[in-house]
Amino acid sequence: MEKVRRVISVIVANEAQVLARVSGLFAGRGYNIDSLTVAPIPDSNLSHMTIVTRGNKRVIEQITKQLHKLIPTFKVIEHEEMVEKEMVLIKFPIEERLADIQAMCSAYNGAIVNVGKSMIIAMAADEPGRIEHFIEASKRFKPLEIVRSGVVAMER
Repeated sequence: MEKVRRVISVIVANEAQVLARVSGLFAGRGYNIDSLTVAPIPDSNLSHMTIVTRGNKRVIEQITKQLHKLIPTFKVIEHEEMVEKEMVLIKFPIEERLADIQAMCSAYNGAIVNVGKSMIIAMAADEPGRIEHFIEASKRFKPLEIVRSGVVAMER
């Protein structure tokens, strides 16, 4: 069976050890997490986890069932139609042309966010595939460092 990429949102209690339990569930069954993003839900004692993983239909079904059983999980959503975004920060040497980096950033919903004595830091926020393209395009400017966030997703 073919492995497919899936995005799963999990609403959990915002308390110690929850992240360890969720990642332990994946590790214990030999499933990989491609991306994991966690943030508190405003005005609540809950957190929203966005997990990107790969597997065949049976594996994804098993992951979802196990997440439902996990205490303190309140809700599990396997996204079908969603808005999906990711962010990346890239540090470039100051020797690179600022205007060229700015033009590249503009093409990917990005901007230059910091300029120092020896470096330029650019940021882009877009769909994961476009972030891949932004990272690929940035290589011609000899990046010093690349930091990529995890995926955040919301059902339409």
